[in-house]
Amino acid sequence: MTPEPLSPIGTDEPTATPPPGCPAHGIGPDGLRRLHGKEAEDLGAVYEELRAEHGPVAPALLHDDVPVWVVLGHTENMQMLRTPSQFCRDSRLWTAVQDGTLKPDNPLMPHIAWQPICCHAEGDEHVRLRGAVTDAMEAIDHRGVRRYINRATQHLVNKFCETGRADLVSQFAEHLPMVVMCEILGMPDEYNDRLVQAARDLPKGTETAIASNAYVMDVLMRLTAARRAESKDDFASRLVDHPAGLTDDEVGQHLRVVLMAAYEATANLLANVLRVVLTDPRFRAQLSGGQMTVPQAVEQSLWDEPPLSSVLCYYAKQDTELGAQRIRKGDGLILGIAPGNVDPRVRPDLKANMKGNRSHLAFSGGPHECPGQDIGRAIADVGVDALLSRLPDLQLACEEDELRWQASIFNRHLVELPVKFAPKPQQDAMAGPAHPRPPQRPSNGQVGSPQPQTATPEPATPAAAPTRTPEPASRPGLFRRLLRWWRGD
Repeated sequence: MTPEPLSPIGTDEPTATPPPGCPAHGIGPDGLRRLHGKEAEDLGAVYEELRAEHGPVAPALLHDDVPVWVVLGHTENMQMLRTPSQFCRDSRLWTAVQDGTLKPDNPLMPHIAWQPICCHAEGDEHVRLRGAVTDAMEAIDHRGVRRYINRATQHLVNKFCETGRADLVSQFAEHLPMVVMCEILGMPDEYNDRLVQAARDLPKGTETAIASNAYVMDVLMRLTAARRAESKDDFASRLVDHPAGLTDDEVGQHLRVVLMAAYEATANLLANVLRVVLTDPRFRAQLSGGQMTVPQAVEQSLWDEPPLSSVLCYYAKQDTELGAQRIRKGDGLILGIAPGNVDPRVRPDLKANMKGNRSHLAFSGGPHECPGQDIGRAIADVGVDALLSRLPDLQLACEEDELRWQASIFNRHLVELPVKFAPKPQQDAMAGPAHPRPPQRPSNGQVGSPQPQTATPEPATPAAAPTRTPEPASRPGLFRRLLRWWRGD
């Protein structure tokens, strides 16, 4: 990868390690830690060991023992993101690609291989492609999207509300983002179980993922052709009609980027928020008591359990220094979202409430900051609120330590989240609130004002009261009429 192998800086004596390539303790050549295989099961612990040994930037190994730097510090990650003159996303610059260290069959190649998309572009080309995506995003009717999210949530809950039991991963978190994104992109009729399964499978980098990618691209290229023939008021049409003059291939590839990034991240975010609500009594009490709104709960989850734990990769455009490490031109660096979010220099107390603080790394930053983060937040905010409103007595249907996770270098997500509740009748999905509820007003010393620095043009949706106590019978019908007026029904 470089003229000199990656090695710790500031060590005079070699450390005793297993032989090169020994799988023991995830140690690879030159004594570097592997970030794959068994190590991926608890990368959080691996990152902390690397931080203790090397500081905020540490050498490590990807699949097939390809050397890479993992950026662990919050400040160092932001420096890398915000310095495009030194670091970029163009994998053609990576020494591991140029010298053949990264083989074509490496399981990470689908995520690393250069493509003509804004995520990998620089300069004028980045401005052209990113501008088209951003403009298409800004034209989205956010109020209408929030109403659609509520209706989609009601429809999904109707499928299991009468049974009294559900798996909130496979029956809710994996479906809500897809049905919403299909509506936004302009292909609501394409939403089905196969598309959901393909989207979940695609990031794995396996043989089945290749087939899943082909299926997703076929759907998106058919959508592109349809919108080229007849434009409509949707995201795909806005890309096709944009003055930047995107080709059909560019439109299809950017639809894929938007769909997959939004789907994977939001599905994980939904599951993470719901898990905390079900397993942390203090967290749920804050929601019930009004000390925390659902948007604030989502933001806390983005700090504690970011839906994407890392992004591969950034590449050094010149010799430089980052986190007291010497980075050579052509070196690859991992954007460490999860380790950066728990950097002790930024969060000395991990139990502290991060209410109102949006400086986490969950949506990246700099020129490649996620352009659709407000959509992801809206899906989580409205979806969780609507679910808890329908099923306020949700309880975890297993012991917390029985929950299973699937981990990789990209993320750590729940396999399932079984819940139980008193069976409820189905509800007309179209009868939900016509508008999101307005911000909470100060009451009894509690302040539920909107968070600062909010990019979403929508007002924050306050939390439903996820409590098992039924609404007192003494409350008159006037309360419900007032609530409907407050929501804008």
